[in-house]
Amino acid sequence: MPSQQDMDALRDLERSMDRLLALAETLHGEHGRVRDKLSGVQDFLVLAPKARDTLEELSTALFGKILDEVEANLTHAIREILGQDRVVTTLREVKNNRLQVHFQIRNQGREEEIEDIMTGQGGSVCNILSVGLRLIALSQLPKEKHRPFLVLDEQDCWLRPALIPKFMSLINEIASRLELQLLVISHHPLDLFAGSADRVFELVPDRKAGAIIRQVK
Repeated sequence: MPSQQDMDALRDLERSMDRLLALAETLHGEHGRVRDKLSGVQDFLVLAPKARDTLEELSTALFGKILDEVEANLTHAIREILGQDRVVTTLREVKNNRLQVHFQIRNQGREEEIEDIMTGQGGSVCNILSVGLRLIALSQLPKEKHRPFLVLDEQDCWLRPALIPKFMSLINEIASRLELQLLVISHHPLDLFAGSADRVFELVPDRKAGAIIRQVK
């Protein structure tokens, strides 16, 4: 007949077995969950490159449509202001998963001729494109989060005086359409702005104050 000591040892073994069985069941369940998770990760790793390529293609196509419209609007501005048959084009390439855009100006009569946007037409091209891109950028911002206000500080600096009225008329038309308020600062004669500005102010020297602002329109 087993002794009391043997009986106690047997009960201890039974309790240990119960604990081990419970632990085994828990580990088995955890193994199943890890295996399912691993399977999901493996499926994702298989699909990830395809999904990335597809998203990149969609982004490029969508951005391409936007750029087509940007090209058309800037080309219109160049032709309207300069009175020349120039075309704004973009070079688009993807580097490091980012779409990069380079603007160019082409002579419609000579397709191989590419004009530098920084120095073209004595800097006039840069003036026009700079303002055009700012207006386009502002038009994409949510109105409830941004004030519809734009300051153009000497954005006409390289334009010939004869081009100023056309330049101001066009940006005034676009700003009105976009419901933007513009503040234009310029060193050109005030009469060039009279036909397109709601109000015109002149900064004049003053012996006491140094300078005062006088409204002329």
